[in-house]
Amino acid sequence: MKLNDAPWLEQQYNNRARVPDHPQYLERWARTSAQVRASEPCSIDVAYGRSPGERLDVFPSARPEGPVLVFIHGGYWRSLDKSDHSFIAPAFTRKGACLVVPNYDLCPAATVPGIVMQMVRALAWTAKHIASFGADPGRITVAGHSAGGHLAAMMLACDWTGFDAKLPARLVERALSISGLYELEPLRFTPSLQVALQLTESQVLQASPARLPAPASGTLYTVAGGRESMEFLRQNELIRQAWGTQRVPVCEALPGLNHFSVLDALVEEGSRLNRLAWELLSGR
Repeated sequence: MKLNDAPWLEQQYNNRARVPDHPQYLERWARTSAQVRASEPCSIDVAYGRSPGERLDVFPSARPEGPVLVFIHGGYWRSLDKSDHSFIAPAFTRKGACLVVPNYDLCPAATVPGIVMQMVRALAWTAKHIASFGADPGRITVAGHSAGGHLAAMMLACDWTGFDAKLPARLVERALSISGLYELEPLRFTPSLQVALQLTESQVLQASPARLPAPASGTLYTVAGGRESMEFLRQNELIRQAWGTQRVPVCEALPGLNHFSVLDALVEEGSRLNRLAWELLSGR
């Protein structure tokens, strides 16, 4: 890493600058998501906490007692919204899984560790209430993209009974991180990010999955687009190095995909990423 080289860090971590046509992805995601909410069964803006950002959307499965996929959106903890990601639902609900898409408060109003705890509350709500939507609370998989990939990994590392003694100790045993971030130190020195994130050294230590002990159990699949920056590819490998191959049996760069098209691959039936998601949902 070149922590004293701000232009290099911008080149590595400014994904919108790296993908000039990113507005087309974001516009299509939002447009398709609105169509999905208008046409598919869903419960929108369900409160899982008291903060304005602590709301989630539930897309029930077409089949009863199916597994649950909790998808956490990206946007560097500072942008985007659950409403931009409803497009993910049909690829999973129509094949038997329930989709939950939580929101969270955004930086700089929130901190990254604070957002981690909001996702803990969202998962706790899911474990306690998702059965009322016809899904199986014993089969929860967490997935996330970019900052959401970071948050998904943090859920695998959570001490659930320490948070709430009524929760199962192994509430989250399977996670899929898509273009995730596992070491937050470079972001402290990336000018366009630190303006909003305002990361401190102690927050980096607290909320970097690669600096935390490997979970005692569970499975993390981590993937990135093969056309992403060297740093995102390094981050992708870093969590396997930190947590080991037993916890991270899948660590792949998917050929031809950039930071945005890699998320499209999640909903493409038969794609490598879609198959990996279903492996986790199936408990394999």
